Amino acid sequence: MSESNLICVCDDDQPLREMVVEYLGKNGFETIEAQDGESLRAQLADCSPDVILLDINMPGEDGLSVLRSLQGDEGGPRVIMLTAAGETVDRIVGLEMGADDYLPKPVDLRELVARIRAVLRRSGRKEAEDPQAGQGRLPFGKTWLDLEAAKLFDEDGDPIPLTAMEFNLLKLFAKNRGRVLNRDQILEGAHDREWDPFDRSIDIRISRIRKKIEINPAKPAVIRTVRGIGYIYDPQ
Repeated sequence: MSESNLICVCDDDQPLREMVVEYLGKNGFETIEAQDGESLRAQLADCSPDVILLDINMPGEDGLSVLRSLQGDEGGPRVIMLTAAGETVDRIVGLEMGADDYLPKPVDLRELVARIRAVLRRSGRKEAEDPQAGQGRLPFGKTWLDLEAAKLFDEDGDPIPLTAMEFNLLKLFAKNRGRVLNRDQILEGAHDREWDPFDRSIDIRISRIRKKIEINPAKPAVIRTVRGIGYIYDPQ
């Protein structure tokens, strides 16, 4: 992934657009702006952004209609929807229509950059795949997870003790590389019905995993916390 990726910010809220554009520029991205569907199509006639940040509620043609018109192009831009709080139905419809991710407003700019980078990684996954991934081995910090053997190995190839639940968690993160998982998704994906997503059991288990895989567990870089949402596995 190149930090010179082109991002199009399509939102009728000019102060928000300017804030996002400025922040993305500081993080190495090139940007263009659009205030509605018509101006977005005009931009797309002249350039090909890698990711479009698309607001759902815009005057005239709404974001879902614009999203529908963007589908069908295999090499087209990735789309991250910007949704106001409470727009659950629109968000679900958008994801079903092919949006790559969504982010609620007000936008957390640091999370926005993380989401953009995750979408870019997923869109270029075939080129960026780990060399040992085809063998069922995935990097987790200073360790390697062998999916076929259900074992965790250190840098010297020695096995590290791993409980069945810890393996299920690592496997879940491996399948959702670059994607933020909230507590409910972790609970469902790990298949542990005894968990309560509102208690500390998930955090405790992830803390134990970090002690095994992170170079510095006090500053986790592989399984990172996304404040207020959940966790993300980001080996890069």
